[in-house]
Amino acid sequence: MKEKKRKKKRVIPGFGLSFGITIAMLGFIVVIPLCTLVIFSAKLSFTEFITTVTRPRVLSSYRVSLQTALIAALIDAVMGTILAWVLIRYNFPGKQIMNGIIELPFALPTAVAGIALTHLTTTNGWLGAFFGKFGIRIAYTRLGIIFALIFVGIPFVVRAVQPVLEKVDIQYEEAANMLGATHRQTVFRVILPEILPALIGGFTMSFARGLGEYGSVVFIAGNTPYETEIAPLMIMSKLQEYDYASATSIALVMLFIAFIILFINAVLQSRTSKIVSGIS
Repeated sequence: MKEKKRKKKRVIPGFGLSFGITIAMLGFIVVIPLCTLVIFSAKLSFTEFITTVTRPRVLSSYRVSLQTALIAALIDAVMGTILAWVLIRYNFPGKQIMNGIIELPFALPTAVAGIALTHLTTTNGWLGAFFGKFGIRIAYTRLGIIFALIFVGIPFVVRAVQPVLEKVDIQYEEAANMLGATHRQTVFRVILPEILPALIGGFTMSFARGLGEYGSVVFIAGNTPYETEIAPLMIMSKLQEYDYASATSIALVMLFIAFIILFINAVLQSRTSKIVSGIS
């Protein structure tokens, strides 16, 4: 009996206390702030709500945010995987510094990042002047928005894929080579299936972050209506006009889009994990 009691002891508090703390924190940090969106949006009638969130300028901002965030997330998925591969599989001078720089977008204030990226990509900036020779404008275009979103989103992919790559045994690659597999076949049939759930998670988080990004985009976008105006900017402009009902209505639509993205992410991750593990 004493041995059984010892086995039941937990290092952290029991289920009741832990579950209560979890629900309380979830309520204060997530549920209550989200409920305020519904409360403020409820000040509008259903017809007014639909009219507010479907105005041509608002619809254009949704489209700009979705398109640029998707393109940036796709680029992050490719480049982030390559970065993670280099950091895991190779040793070189300055590796630890590079590994730390990956997380710089997390620590750097988004407004500072936006100003820096804008100066870098204008016609007088280093990158802007170089690409300007080929007739390519970056700042104040959708390309500039994508550039900023790549900067803020790539750490999500790197940090999601990196620990999974660390666990992939190099013997699998050696076995594939011994069986006559090419490098391409090894990548797509041995390595990619192992990291796919993590890659999907990193891609989705990068996409979701891009949808809601404001500080690093507002400076480089130019904010031209119907061209480079993003949805978060529409929300901020409504707040500056003290039109809280319209601002929360647009935010509620963005919240719904983000929820769908994260739900699809959960389904895809669960499905791919089962396929990789051989459950289904």
